Amino acid sequence: MIARIARKEFTEMARDGRFRGAAVVVTILLLASLAMGWKHHRDVDAQHQEATRATRRQWLDQGSKNPHSAAHYGTYGFKPKPPLSLVDPGVDAYTGVAVWLEAHKQNEFKYRPAQDATAVARFGELSAAAVLQLLLPLLIILLAFPAFAGERDQGTLRQVLSLGVRPRDLALGKALGIAGVLGMLLVPAIVAGVLALGTAAGAGPLASELPRMATMAVGYLLYYGVFIGVAIAVSAWAGSARTALLVLLAFWIANGLIIPRLAVDVARRIHPTPSALSFGQAIDRELKQGVNAHDPSDPKALALKARVMKQYGVDRMEDLPVGFAGIALQEAEEHGYRVFDAHYAALWDSFARQDDVQRAAALGSPLLAVRSLSMAMAGTDPAQHRDFADAAERYRRVIIKEMNDDITEHGKAAGGEYIAGGDLWAKVPDFSYTAPGFGRVASRRWPDLAVLAGWCAASTILALVAVSRVRAS
Repeated sequence: MIARIARKEFTEMARDGRFRGAAVVVTILLLASLAMGWKHHRDVDAQHQEATRATRRQWLDQGSKNPHSAAHYGTYGFKPKPPLSLVDPGVDAYTGVAVWLEAHKQNEFKYRPAQDATAVARFGELSAAAVLQLLLPLLIILLAFPAFAGERDQGTLRQVLSLGVRPRDLALGKALGIAGVLGMLLVPAIVAGVLALGTAAGAGPLASELPRMATMAVGYLLYYGVFIGVAIAVSAWAGSARTALLVLLAFWIANGLIIPRLAVDVARRIHPTPSALSFGQAIDRELKQGVNAHDPSDPKALALKARVMKQYGVDRMEDLPVGFAGIALQEAEEHGYRVFDAHYAALWDSFARQDDVQRAAALGSPLLAVRSLSMAMAGTDPAQHRDFADAAERYRRVIIKEMNDDITEHGKAAGGEYIAGGDLWAKVPDFSYTAPGFGRVASRRWPDLAVLAGWCAASTILALVAVSRVRAS
């Protein structure tokens, strides 16, 4: 019986001109967003590779100079584009894709596409994730709202129930029919997405992304299960199809527009973050409390000089066996590391607490849960941006220490200004970054999957309760 009901629902929906029109629009948007994501990924990946090679050549070919000048000359660290970012670009447009690595400063990321976007583009970027998270649920509502209410309006519900069909079987059959119709849209899109990933990233990286893809798919299926369950429940409860449609559209608006916006505002109000100006000013104030390696009369530099002479058992700077300039520069950097670590840790902790607030708000909006899970599996969430930022900062410190240690070791023997060359620049390794593995990401984001499963179970129970009250009379 359930299979026959599902087949009937599937056939009627597939023949419905309104569904075919809506399905064509959604399919075109989904495939177009995948194509745009694929092209953007290829372009950005090629630009990153070229820029990485160019900055390495610039570093190696910078010519002879003092190592501290080389530390100021610096280099760039480029954030790699993960393959699944073509499905969900996440926060990349707002966090930036490159960072300038130089002495004394832990710089902010540069090249944020959102800064160059038009006002219309900032209103909403067309991505596969946006289609999957907002438009497909709307299509489910348009498919499912008349499931019970429409038949009640037409008088066919009483006839079906009078034949002895149990409301629960009727609801399950209709849900399976809706799921089947959705499959007609999603299966071709998934095939297109896998082909896009394969051509953009290659077979090897594609295979390594399978656990992330599977988890993302489970999250979206649970999300659609929520909408099917809620739509069946509302349709069974509503007195007319119009009422069912209005209630479901209100749910879609609250889930997709109102609650996510409120959650962001509430999170910022509860856990505020400093402005870029005040953040930079606070860091500058504390940096000035450390050793000024460029000012010989600085009291902290003089105290350091006394400690170093005592350490080496000499009474005059001329008798030091090492270059004091390198020691002073590294001392200033070590103070800067402590300042940067404290301020950036507080900033990242504020972002993490804001994320906790939004995660709690997912109890009122499943979109927040599937959005967080989707970004995490795509490798484009704030946590993985922080992981890259930390790796880039560790690399900056490797560069600076290599330069300062070289001044300490060879600066004294030079007599005047110490000049180094390509041999020293080549000692600095290439910057390489490995994104967090699937297990590490999944261990952080499993609550999102649990919330979606909870939403799906609750909507199923709600639908079963609602249809159990449907009567033939």
